[in-house]
Amino acid sequence: MPALVLVGAQWGDEGKGKATDLLGGSVDYVVRYQGGNNAGHTVVIGDQKYALHLLPSGILSPECVPVIGNGVVIDPAVLFQELDALIDRGVDVSKLVISANAHLITPYHRTIDKVSERFLGKNRIGTTGRGIGPTYADKINRIGVRVQDLFDPGILAQKVEGALRDRNQMLVKIYNRRAIAAEAIVEEYLGYAERLRPYVADTSLLLNNALDEGKVVLLEGGQGTLLDVDHGTYPFVTSSNPTAGGACSGSGIGPTRITRSIGILKAYTTRVGAGPFPTELFDEDGEALRRIGGEYGVTTGRDRRCGWFDAPIARYAARVNGLTDFFLTKLDVLTGWKQIPVCVAYEVDGVRHDELPMTQTDFHHAKPVYEFLPGWDEDISKARDFADLPDTAQAYVRRLEELSGAPISAIGVGQDRNATIQIRSFL
Repeated sequence: MPALVLVGAQWGDEGKGKATDLLGGSVDYVVRYQGGNNAGHTVVIGDQKYALHLLPSGILSPECVPVIGNGVVIDPAVLFQELDALIDRGVDVSKLVISANAHLITPYHRTIDKVSERFLGKNRIGTTGRGIGPTYADKINRIGVRVQDLFDPGILAQKVEGALRDRNQMLVKIYNRRAIAAEAIVEEYLGYAERLRPYVADTSLLLNNALDEGKVVLLEGGQGTLLDVDHGTYPFVTSSNPTAGGACSGSGIGPTRITRSIGILKAYTTRVGAGPFPTELFDEDGEALRRIGGEYGVTTGRDRRCGWFDAPIARYAARVNGLTDFFLTKLDVLTGWKQIPVCVAYEVDGVRHDELPMTQTDFHHAKPVYEFLPGWDEDISKARDFADLPDTAQAYVRRLEELSGAPISAIGVGQDRNATIQIRSFL
């Protein structure tokens, strides 16, 4: 059986958790392949709401095995807090599997993240301050600490001491902070080893064997396409590859095993943190989208910046991810607008751009070119078939599909896991 990859098609927060949970009952493995606890997924089951930050959304589906892949960076304290919170609510977490090759976030990564962001002042990136970037930097610099290192005290001490030789110089001489003692970190992290051990495995082998046995594997990214370190609005991006290509390196399966690439696309656009955002609204419409859509960060609690749907971004996501399908979320939030603007292109210094401008400078100066579509007033939250939608809502979806470069195969019309219109199967 093939693997499927699920990616955010905007700046994250598109509703990937809902989509993953929807598919969770139909797949055997759900794999988080990059990012850390800087991403958040909200899943609503009945009257229960779950906010997940590090764990794969599939952990709420008892039929499947949730996997944290090698491309993820893990804060052990956060991991256990999240597991304990689910256990307290009666969720079975015993099936969780964690890659031995995943890198660990340490206290010095969190400290460096916070002080370096403050040091940037008005040029700050808008990170969550959770140590994600510095952990990936250590990974690339080959001084990172991995999950498997917890099971060898000598190796763990050697790696932490080696990393802190450079990091303490930076903290003391550049940021005027106190040096961090390696011994305290080694002691703390050795304390996580025995609880973590039962979850740890060679996840690349596990997943490839599962595919060979005819199992279905769903690969779940955090953040979104425009936050990808290579393909996003650099430098206002995350430190990893949430795009579909990152699913292979972050899970240890080959690209030929992925046959479906599904992009999650909000019916409008949001982003958190700094960086360009052509359709951003600073008026009452923007505030209404934030309030009605509950646009506050799951992980940070920060207000999300809100704007109208951006078709060039959707087309870009379809291209770089090789999308076969879109899952359009939060269509219900747009109920009540008489007309709904849709960005179909940009204007930069009098020149029309139908695709994303090539340079950072041009994208910063891009002005949206809008097309206006009629809205609807009817409550669509109970719709379960495309024909149940008002004619103008159907026309809005069809127009977005024409503009976006891939078929819209499912539509979210409410928070609940059942509030979905399935047009085409993802499997």
